[in-house]
Amino acid sequence: MADVRAVLRRCDPALLDPCGDQEQPDCAEAARMLLYLTDSRRVQKVLWRQLFVLDSMVSLLEGLESAQQLLTTPCPPQPDGGARGRWKALKADSRLGVEETETLLGALQERIQQILERRHKLTQLVQHLHSKRQQHEQLLEALQTAQTALESCDHQLSRLKVESEAVLSRMISWQQHTDELQEYVSNVQDVMQINLLSFNQSELCVELRPRPSSDQSSNELEPLKLSVTWCHNDRFRLQVNEGTAGLVEDCRSGRRSELGAALLEVMQCYVGQFELLSEIQGLRSSFAIDWRPAQRLLVYLKTALLVCHLEVEEGYPSSGRAHLLSVRRDGQPVDISGLKPYKSDLSLTDWLVFLCSSPLL
Repeated sequence: MADVRAVLRRCDPALLDPCGDQEQPDCAEAARMLLYLTDSRRVQKVLWRQLFVLDSMVSLLEGLESAQQLLTTPCPPQPDGGARGRWKALKADSRLGVEETETLLGALQERIQQILERRHKLTQLVQHLHSKRQQHEQLLEALQTAQTALESCDHQLSRLKVESEAVLSRMISWQQHTDELQEYVSNVQDVMQINLLSFNQSELCVELRPRPSSDQSSNELEPLKLSVTWCHNDRFRLQVNEGTAGLVEDCRSGRRSELGAALLEVMQCYVGQFELLSEIQGLRSSFAIDWRPAQRLLVYLKTALLVCHLEVEEGYPSSGRAHLLSVRRDGQPVDISGLKPYKSDLSLTDWLVFLCSSPLL
């Protein structure tokens, strides 16, 4: 039984468990039946040997004439070609056959293992080939999509090229018109005395450069900067920026059609104060002054602690006068009753010269 199991193990280990997929009671029943058959074969083998001995004894007795002959006749030698010899020969042949069978089974098992390995490799190759085929199909689809997109891009490129040529032609034409308009704007600005600083959709910044009449002065006034803000209700908001020009910071509004009149009014007001603003601009280079147009107040900083305030009346210098309002030293008022100028009607320049040279301050 052990030899049989060894042979089955070398051939195919699965044969050692024929009941692997059945119920456990069936396997136990089969094991008991196998044990019963093995014991029955062993008993039958002993019985056959006993029957063979009995048959030999009966044959011997049949050949004897008397009982005395049985006692006197020696035991005949066992023939060489008897059943036992044949049985031993058959047993030896059987062992040789078993060995050859085991050898063949081992070679067959190796061959089967090689076949299984080749089968596994072949399965992997088939799967790899299937994967490559799917990739090839995907690449073909991607290539077709790319070709379609490339054709579409070529069409769009051709269309855009035609459009770009048309746009370039229009741009060249617009550039010519722009140059012409720029030259026209420059000429208009020279005539209108307005310089455009910046603009966008909601705000416009301009610079006014009014030229006074020749009888007033040969010098030009400092430019006046204005900002115009557009509103949604077709109105504008004009902001006069207070700066070196010296005008009062003002804000005006109105309809867009009234913008030209508002600019002209601001320019006329600026030119109307030409003499005052020209004098203030001239004094800035010699004295530390600050003009406050809202209060019509000129602040003169004589020293770091001494500050003089001069008030300028409306209509100065033709109908208005300039007079000393106060003097403060370190924030405290100073008595100015002792300051007696050499004349009663002094201009801003005369006042600054007098205050600068006065020994009382």
